[in-house]
Amino acid sequence: MMYVLDTNVVLDYFRAKGNVAVKILAVPPGGIALPAIAAYEIWVGVFGSENVARRRAQFQHFLETIEVLPFDEKIARKAAEIHRHLATRGELIGPLDTLIAGTALAYDASLVTRNIREFARVPGLNVVNWYE
Repeated sequence: MMYVLDTNVVLDYFRAKGNVAVKILAVPPGGIALPAIAAYEIWVGVFGSENVARRRAQFQHFLETIEVLPFDEKIARKAAEIHRHLATRGELIGPLDTLIAGTALAYDASLVTRNIREFARVPGLNVVNWYE
């Protein structure tokens, strides 16, 4: 089983919130990945933080322990399918969240997030919350 992390899970990990760190450390090596889209969102926060050097080092170290899943055509197609399905129902989620969900589906992985309500709209996506 592969777990794909949403942006808020990584932020909770660094802020020592909930049970995120315990759950991450319990997964065997190679079982956790981060979508490139989520990495982008985190880098935006790193470069906007008050202590860029420290945050950059922390996040870079984190990235050395997990796989970053690049955005590719397979993910683009999955995300477009999600967008179309949700648009026809009038239940769109944010564009970056659509790409993150597409990544999890493309890799047949569970998406770890605190944003259960939004991602639960995505058909076929297994969503788990490690905060609790």
